[in-house]
Amino acid sequence: MKPNHMLLAMTLTLTIMAAACTSIERSRDLANPNVSAQTLAEQICSNCHGIGGRSISPNFPALAAQQPDYFIKEVKEFRNHSRSDPAGFEYMWGLSRSLTDEQIAGLAAYYSRQPAASQKTSEASGLTAAGQEVFEKGVASKNIPACSVCHGAQAQGQGGVPRLAGQHADYLAKQLTVFQRTDARPEGSIMKTIAHDLTEQNIESVTVFLQGLSAK
Repeated sequence: MKPNHMLLAMTLTLTIMAAACTSIERSRDLANPNVSAQTLAEQICSNCHGIGGRSISPNFPALAAQQPDYFIKEVKEFRNHSRSDPAGFEYMWGLSRSLTDEQIAGLAAYYSRQPAASQKTSEASGLTAAGQEVFEKGVASKNIPACSVCHGAQAQGQGGVPRLAGQHADYLAKQLTVFQRTDARPEGSIMKTIAHDLTEQNIESVTVFLQGLSAK
C-alpha cells in the first residue's frame, strides 16, 4: 500500500473509532443537553447507584421505583446547591451542575419505572418489630407521628414524599441524623421537626425495618 493510501486508511480508522467513542448512546458528557436520560443513567449514575438504580453500597441510595416528583426536587436542590449534606454534595453538586430540567425529568421517569430494590436484613426480629412500631404508630410519648402517614402504608412514598421501602438502612440513618443535627437539607424542614426527638435506637430499628420492607 502506498504511503498516502496508508495515511488515508489510518485517518478513516481513527475517525470511525472516535465516532464510536463519542456515540450519543454511550456518552458520558454531562454538559451535553442532547444526551438522553437513559444514557446518563446507564453510563454515569449506575457507577454509584447501581444498574437500574439498585445500588449495592449503602453509601449511595437506591433510586429504583423512587417517586419522580421527589427525585426531581432533590436533584434540583443539588444543582442549585441548596442541599449540602456532605455525603451528597461531594458527588452531586458537580454531577448535577449542567443537567437540564428535561434530563432531570427524564432520569426521574427512568428510575420510577425500574423494579424496586430488595434489600435483605439479618438483624434480630425484635429490632425489626420495634422499627415497625415506629413506622406504623410513631412514638406517642414524644408526639412523633407514624412514618406511614406521609410515606404510605408500605413506605412506597407519594408525590414529593420519598419511597423508603428497600432503602439501605445505613443511608436512611445518616439522613435522619442530618435532619436532626444540621440545616443541610432546608427543604426537609418537616422532617427536621419529626426526627428531632428520635433516639438512636428508634433510628436503628425503623431503618432496619424499612430496609427489609418490600413494596410495589
